[in-house]
Parts: sequence; structure tokens; C-alpha cells
Amino acid sequence: MLYHLLFPLSKYYSVFNVFQYITFRTIYALITALLLSLILSSYVIKRVGSLRIGEVVRQDGPPGHISKEGTPTMGGIAMLIALIGSTVLWVNLRNPYIWPLVLLTAGMGVIGFMDDYRKVIKKRREGLSAKTKLALQLLISFLVVMYLYLGQFDTIVTVPFFKDVRIDMGWLYIPFAVFVIVGASNAVNLTDGLDGLATGPMIIAAATYMLLVYVTGHARIADYLQVLYVPSVGELTIFAGAMVGASMGFLWFNTYPAQIFMGDVGSLSLGGGLGALAVITKHELLLALVGGIFVIEALSVIFQVTSFRLRGRRVLLMAPIHHHFELKGWAEPKIIVRFWIIAIILALIAISTLKLR
Repeated sequence: MLYHLLFPLSKYYSVFNVFQYITFRTIYALITALLLSLILSSYVIKRVGSLRIGEVVRQDGPPGHISKEGTPTMGGIAMLIALIGSTVLWVNLRNPYIWPLVLLTAGMGVIGFMDDYRKVIKKRREGLSAKTKLALQLLISFLVVMYLYLGQFDTIVTVPFFKDVRIDMGWLYIPFAVFVIVGASNAVNLTDGLDGLATGPMIIAAATYMLLVYVTGHARIADYLQVLYVPSVGELTIFAGAMVGASMGFLWFNTYPAQIFMGDVGSLSLGGGLGALAVITKHELLLALVGGIFVIEALSVIFQVTSFRLRGRRVLLMAPIHHHFELKGWAEPKIIVRFWIIAIILALIAISTLKLR
């Protein structure tokens, strides 16, 4: 919005010329989202607290979580408003990729809100049924991927560490891309089980994609690094920056001991947005490394369920894996910080693939 309002004034005042630069607008999108998230999160804590809308804790979970019962939740609403508001304020609204990305993120947020609403307001502990939630996620993701596909979107998938390995999946790219988006959305949702556990890696992953998106959308840098260049995609750097800012502002209140939880409205939307960002920027496979913590959390649930059904035995004390370490006696802050450290290491390895080709 500001791009359209202020950049044309550069003809008369050279100071407004800065609005043509993606880096400038990304920095201020991040700051704007951070401030909005801080303000809105504080408001949500007071508002939700006054309405006595609190977290519903699993009775079969770690004993230490009982004290978290009633902590204000659905804080993801603040994150989502900050993310989308900041993006719309600073991005070039004529960019062909921005609206599919924003609408998918908002759509995932609506699904999460419906789930949270049933849990904490209607007091239906299970929320939306797993089938309903998954069906809605698949529908929204499919619509966005089809929009991209019909718009002559490149169906090539690049393989990290190998500069010459590029696979053209053709129409099979549609289910593949849908899987990436839905998988990322649910993986972040599964990780959101301790104070700041999902928010920290989300900041790291979004910051990493902020760099990857800029490189992918810059013709000369992409050519130099031998990265698949995607025209017009550089503008999405602003979305990634806003995601970093919104998550940082929320972490101020979500860090241990948490004053508020993001709920499904936050985890599903941020995860879906991150997955869509990976798809649009052609770094789909790299997401498994950038968001490695989310992948580990999701796989721990899959292995636990599969092992129990096939062998009648659990491989972990409890899934997702962060609960396993809780039951082994690790303090919650120790688990959180160690997972953040792992997320940073994985992000650095992912960035290194820009040169290791």
C-alpha cells in the first residue's frame, strides 16, 4: 500500500526512491509486524483473560502441564493480523504471488480459529474432527496450488546440494505441493506444545526463507549462485520479514513461562504460510531442513502411532518428542532452548546449500 502511495512521489522528492527497494521495505515490514504483534498480543491477553478463555490441557499429558490450564490462548490471532497487516502495508500489491500466499495463510488461520473456538469456547475438548480439519486444509492448499499451476507456474523441483538435479514433475507437482503446504501446517501445529517451542524455530525458519526468497527473486544473484530464478518472487521477502516480526512480537509474551499460547489459529496459519512460501520460491525440499524441528516433531508422532499399531509398543515415552524429553526429566526451558539451537544449526546448513552445489 505504501509502495503505491509513496514511491510515485520519488519523481518529485528523491527520498521516496527508497520504496522501490525490497530490502528497505522488508526491514520496515518486520518492524511494523513486531510492533503490531506486541500491541495486539498484549490486548488479546487482557481481552481473552477477562473472558476466561484459557488453554485446555490434555489430562494424559506431562503432569507439569496441569498448571498451564486456563492460560489465555488463541494468541495466533494477533500474529496473523500483524503478519497480514504489515505485508499489505509494505508490499507491491500488484505482485502475482502475494495474494495467493496471503489468502492461504488467512484460510489456514480460519481453520485454526474454528478448531480453537470449539475447544476453548464451546468446551469440546477435541475441537474440529481430524478428518474435517485435514479436508479443509487440503481444499485451501489445492485451490492455491491450482491457481499457480494454471498460471504456468514452473513444476520443476530442485534438489539441495545438487546444482544440476532438477526434476520436472508435471501435473504430479500439484499433489506434491499440496503435501508440502499441509504437512508444514500440521508439523508446526504438533510442535506447539511448550512455551515458545514453535515460535522460536518459526522465527529462524522465516528468517532463513527471507534470505532464500531474496536470492531466488534476484536474477543476478540467482545466476551467480546457480539457484533457480523465479521472476517477481523477490517481493515475497517482505512477507517472510513480516512473519519474523510477528513471531518475535508474540514470543515476547509466549516465552517461558508463557502468558499466552498461539493456539491452532497461529500454528496452522504460520505453518501453512511457510509451506506456501517454500512452494512459490521453489525451495520445497529445502523446507525439510530449514524446518527440521517441525519435521522431527511430526515424524515422532508418525513413528509412535505406527509402532503402536503394528507392534503394540511405543518408541517414545510420549509423542510429540518434546513430551518424551519432559517425561525423561528434562526441564521445560532446557528442551526449548536446545531445540532452538538445533533449529539454528539446521538453518545454517540450509543456507550453506546455496554454495555447496
